[in-house]
Amino acid sequence: MTYDFVVIGGGIVGLSTALSLLRAQPGAKVAVLEKEAELAAHQTGHNSGVIHAGIYYAPGSLKATLCRAGEKATKDFCDSHGIAYSTIGKLVVATDDVEVARLHHLRDRAGVNGIDVEEVDGARLRELEPNVTGREALLVRSTGVVDYRAVTRAMADDVRAAGGEVHTATPVTAIREGADAVEVDTPGRGFRARRLIACAGLQADRVLRLGGVEPDFRIIPFRGEYYELPPERAGLVTHLIYPVPDPELPFLGVHLSPTIDGRITVGPNAVLGLAREGYPKAAVNLRDVADYARFPGMWKFARANLRTGVVEAFNSVVKAGYLAQARKYCPDLTAADLRPHVAGIRAQALLRDGSVVEDFLLRQTARQLHVANAPSPAATSSLPIGQMIAARVLDGRGQTTDAPNASPRT
Repeated sequence: MTYDFVVIGGGIVGLSTALSLLRAQPGAKVAVLEKEAELAAHQTGHNSGVIHAGIYYAPGSLKATLCRAGEKATKDFCDSHGIAYSTIGKLVVATDDVEVARLHHLRDRAGVNGIDVEEVDGARLRELEPNVTGREALLVRSTGVVDYRAVTRAMADDVRAAGGEVHTATPVTAIREGADAVEVDTPGRGFRARRLIACAGLQADRVLRLGGVEPDFRIIPFRGEYYELPPERAGLVTHLIYPVPDPELPFLGVHLSPTIDGRITVGPNAVLGLAREGYPKAAVNLRDVADYARFPGMWKFARANLRTGVVEAFNSVVKAGYLAQARKYCPDLTAADLRPHVAGIRAQALLRDGSVVEDFLLRQTARQLHVANAPSPAATSSLPIGQMIAARVLDGRGQTTDAPNASPRT
């Protein structure tokens, strides 16, 4: 049969998009294709599980708007589906004069974005978190934690309940666009759809190429390596503890994150990955490495961020360097506290000039819409992102290029 919509990608953005299409067009024939045997196998299932409030993002940016809407929508979805989450709040901690000045800028940005924050002095910080040291902090009360795998599975259940199909272990091998439909090949069968939406994450540029468009960007995998505290240290902090972001760095830095199941993770760092989907530390995929090694934007980015890259690589190998970042605001941590935890891999789109794509990036043909870049806080923002994508597909406005720029902070 001919589907109305085929969605490639069984992460949280793909499932949200499918669900939004079915809500907008009840009775539509929708199929989701996921190459892995389970949903949320990559970025969705390998993040810290934070429901972000949107404090870091430039006022007026798509990131800021979608994150604010997504924070509420995620909690509402969890309430209606019986999914556990906890609004534990986040403390952004400044430890020196430079960070205090940056913290005040964040406070002002939060006000413009309509985010309620509390200014916390050193004494109040010690009351809230006796094991955390800092000059000042901002308390973002609305920040929470959740299991995004559970959220994705619930979205898939809703898609099926609305008459949609969700196919796992179904990798896409070819895409052919015709005048009236798109043909999608998979090893087991073919799919025909009036419109194709690709939310392929770490494989976004390759799926775009399958669709007949040569990408003007490249997906670069950045490993976010985490540690986990031992069970006896599970009460070390009760809030999410974040550093003040350095505007000169492309990623945020190491933070302490209580999880919805009672653990505390430390991380992530950001090191260049040698495999898009290789989570063990020694994982190497020569195709993935060759892919970005041939891309001129990668070398321009590397030159511009050489010092940061060296520091991150050192801290990846030497635990003491990693520990030092966390001890800036949590001096009681020891090397023995840092136990191995599964890494995450961030799909970061780079342009040919070496610039980081800091916001959502969409590419389109007559019958295809590809989500080329959906950076953090995409999990938090997944429901309004899905609604935005569905609206663009349904009213034919998929020709968007770059979304408005925003801060890259996660």
